[in-house]
Amino acid sequence: MHLMRKSFSALVLLLMVSQASASGFEFRVAQETAEVSYLYKSSAFGKGGSDVAWSYLFNEKKDKMASASFLISGNGAGSKRALQFGVGVKAFATELGGTADVQGGGIGIGGLFRYVFSSATPVAILVEAYSVPTITSFGDTDNLSEARFALELEVAPSARAYIGYKTVSFKNEANTKVEYELDDSTHFGVRLSF
Repeated sequence: MHLMRKSFSALVLLLMVSQASASGFEFRVAQETAEVSYLYKSSAFGKGGSDVAWSYLFNEKKDKMASASFLISGNGAGSKRALQFGVGVKAFATELGGTADVQGGGIGIGGLFRYVFSSATPVAILVEAYSVPTITSFGDTDNLSEARFALELEVAPSARAYIGYKTVSFKNEANTKVEYELDDSTHFGVRLSF
């Protein structure tokens, strides 16, 4: 609980410091899970750029996860402008609120792949994943991983909606045979930039 409070306090402090240059919010909801993200910087749909975000995920089991991410993306060269690739770093802090007393987190690397279909209303397929190896994990977590698949629709240059699937899981460092899932569900989301 103490680790989660510290992580949340750091998240609030970062939000207050960067409030003057905020560029958006993202909200994702599933049957038993929700996640809200504050976007300090937001890349353009299908064009790339940098994404800097602070996120807070929670579920019905009272599990919580705070994260901070930095991702750079760009388009392929030549005639492959519809392809977009990105690489980034993401820090996680987790706390299980159910019967298990598990706290921890880590720093992982990952990336994204997006393919934008050319149409009057831009539509894209997105795959994004991060992995935290044992060496950069701390507390009770080990081998934390996050993966997301989505079908995105650009409603306006500053708004996009999507439907997708997300999974977040890790193993308990004390018992590597026990795996915990913070999220494993289909979700709907919106991303608003300004």
